[in-house]
Amino acid sequence: MKFKYIFLIVLFLVTDAILGQCAMCRAVLESEEGQVSAKGINDGIVYLMAIPYIVVFSIAFIIYRKFKK
Repeated sequence: MKFKYIFLIVLFLVTDAILGQCAMCRAVLESEEGQVSAKGINDGIVYLMAIPYIVVFSIAFIIYRKFKK
C-alpha cells in the first residue's frame, strides 16, 4: 500500500517534463528567441491537465475511506 502512495507522488512530480503543446502552438512558440512564453504555456497546459486527475482521485479516495469504515 505504501508503494502506491510513493508511486503517485513521483508521478505528480515528474509531470513537469511533459511537453503538452499542440503542433500549431509549438510552431509559433519555437520561433521565439527567449523561449520564456513557451515554458509558461507548457506549465499552464500541464496544470490544466493535472487538476481533473487530482479531483477524481480525491473523490475516489473519499469513497474508498467511507466504504472501508
